[in-house]
Amino acid sequence: MSCSYGFIEITGVVAAVDALDIMCKTADVTLATWERKLGGRLVTIVIQGEVAACTQAVEAAVEKAIKKPVSAGVIANPHEEIVKLVELSSMRWKKAWEEKQKKLPRQPEDQRTAEYLYTV
Repeated sequence: MSCSYGFIEITGVVAAVDALDIMCKTADVTLATWERKLGGRLVTIVIQGEVAACTQAVEAAVEKAIKKPVSAGVIANPHEEIVKLVELSSMRWKKAWEEKQKKLPRQPEDQRTAEYLYTV
């Protein structure tokens, strides 16, 4: 599988989640990472998968999202520095998730995931 990245930058967390839902339902892609800026008013979603899948997913989100994205794009064969950048971003939110889990009492996995989405 050749790795490619798709990017959507959109205003608002709800619109970002909607765009991610559209992308994941449209093509065989997975969430690579996400970033919030300006207190969550600007959200960047990064997906990964095959080139065609990322292209199809990003185009669908641009067309169908509840808000118009600020920007969008696909990198078909990312340079190793881009891969490092995405992995670094991914490690930050995974680390925040793990630290949050240490503080929570033991719960079923699906409930912990729901709590993470509301706290990060």
